[in-house]
Amino acid sequence: MEKLFENIIVSKSDNIPTYKLLIQGRWEEITGEGSIDVINPARDEIVGRVPVCDKKEVERSIDTARNGVNITDFPPVKRLAVMGRAAELMEQNIDVISRTITMENGKPIIQARHEVETTVQRLRLVREEARVLYGEYIPGEWVADTQGKFAIVQRNPIGVVAAISPFNYPLFIGAAKIIPALVAGNAVVVKPASATPLSMILFCRLLQEAGVPPAALQVVTGSGSEIGKILTSSPHIDAISFTGSTAAGHAIAGSAGMKKLHLELGGKAAAIVLEDADIELAASQICKGTFKNSGQRCDAVSRVLVAKKVRNKFIEAVEECSKQYTPGNPLDPETTMGPLIDMNALEKVDEKVNDAINNGANIVVGGKYDALFYEPTILDQVVPEMKIATEEIFGPVMPVISVENHEQALEISNSSEYGLDSCLFTRDINRALELAAKLQDGSVTINAAPSHGSGHFPFGGNKKSGMGREGLKYSIDELTRLHTIVVHQKL
Repeated sequence: MEKLFENIIVSKSDNIPTYKLLIQGRWEEITGEGSIDVINPARDEIVGRVPVCDKKEVERSIDTARNGVNITDFPPVKRLAVMGRAAELMEQNIDVISRTITMENGKPIIQARHEVETTVQRLRLVREEARVLYGEYIPGEWVADTQGKFAIVQRNPIGVVAAISPFNYPLFIGAAKIIPALVAGNAVVVKPASATPLSMILFCRLLQEAGVPPAALQVVTGSGSEIGKILTSSPHIDAISFTGSTAAGHAIAGSAGMKKLHLELGGKAAAIVLEDADIELAASQICKGTFKNSGQRCDAVSRVLVAKKVRNKFIEAVEECSKQYTPGNPLDPETTMGPLIDMNALEKVDEKVNDAINNGANIVVGGKYDALFYEPTILDQVVPEMKIATEEIFGPVMPVISVENHEQALEISNSSEYGLDSCLFTRDINRALELAAKLQDGSVTINAAPSHGSGHFPFGGNKKSGMGREGLKYSIDELTRLHTIVVHQKL
């Protein structure tokens, strides 16, 4: 472990590194409520240990954060400088952070490194994002009842933000909540996923070293059902930015009261392949959309609606393309697929695959697993009523549904209770734009699989896929409140 991180890790007699938490501006060794073992899913071994915070420690973090909102020693110009310094520190420590992601999450090291690089890019783009905070001047002469007046509209910090992040992108998703929250002048209490908290703890150490004031950033760990509920129900939390399951999102909404909610939840992205599509392109992109990160993505392609005229050609193409995705040692730079996060996740995926087979679907490839490594799987002869066609999979499984025409594809896609992402493949740009306008998803991608990267384009869900939008400047929209000052010029 790099020297920068030495003071946040305690070596125990069993040689398992135990991580401290950032509370009240200090890295503290918490021992009261036990601990959580962080398991490497590729090797079934403990790679770290984090404490379980009790209610008192969480409330102590929240109280500290209230003093960190828009504090005088962290003005906007310093916030920009701190983010730039954090980007430099992250680049200097890219190897250790990438390896930490792979060890706790199981994703291939090449993908883990890309996650770190994307986080660096997000830190560097903050100057562009901060422009939203400039506010605006509105002249009153355009409307009869505001003549002789003008308004100054400011964006002020919303207060204390609870940033609750998932396991699948343990660094970037949390960072994409923390960065805009801090830049806007908020204080943040971070709760990373219990399965993958280590890389987020390292990130917070980098931010502290870069100059984030002690009261502006706190880190707590523990179960979502316990620690998360304390955060979401606290009257001293002003906004909640959460990425995770739809069920958890509903629970948060039920306990949050009048807080500002920013929820990015489940998805069931459809890929529509029309008869005039470039089949090789569609196959390549859809395989990437299905199998990347072992399908553990809210925006993963989770069903393919392919025109019957090109179904056979498409099946042949994706079967060949799937060979590029081979489960293996995640630390090997040549590995393209890692394991699922735990046995519970694997059993849920396998249950949906078996249900589809028992109801008439055919396996083209895959359908087997070894330990937590699930093979890239393609299912043909899937019908819209099957569980695998309606429920979020969160695994490397591609259900293929044949459709008569684009009208049927549109109907099936929009029938989902989710509305996060979809994509479509066609050479007819006019028809593509017509369908894209009718699809009921937060984002629609034409001739490529959904992919959001550093957030240059806004994204977020409709229906049960969430509320609010993420991305450069859009995240700041969610984490600030408007303040309007009206001036009467005729005194």
